[in-house]
Amino acid sequence: MKKFFSLLFALFFTAALIAQNKPYNVVFDITSADPEVHARVIRWINLITDADPNAKIEVVFYGKSLNMVTKEKSSVTDDIQKIIAANKASFKVCEVAMKVHAINKENLLPGIQTVPDGIYELVKKQAEGYGYIKVVNESK
Repeated sequence: MKKFFSLLFALFFTAALIAQNKPYNVVFDITSADPEVHARVIRWINLITDADPNAKIEVVFYGKSLNMVTKEKSSVTDDIQKIIAANKASFKVCEVAMKVHAINKENLLPGIQTVPDGIYELVKKQAEGYGYIKVVNESK
């Protein structure tokens, strides 16, 4: 019986170690122009990286969300710059959406990256094992 409990404990401990070693990778999908949504994403990034400093986070922008990462319109500029400086997350903007909304790379905040297709970027991250979070305006 003692051997059984020792084996059971060893299995439980091994399972716990494996669970803790699983990476915390998240990709956020943002299409909203709502500043409340933008602030929510910033809050989530900080909560995740406080809980797990090794978490990999990417935020993908397309649709109407580009205001969050443009110089003249962002309501979270300072927060984004702090996150980028601390290497907590990467921010990637769909180049197709940039063309649709007549935004040039020079209009983006420093450190913001672009990708040819935002939807493809989301699919790619999911294939790499990232958890997918669609960020929406909860009040509407």
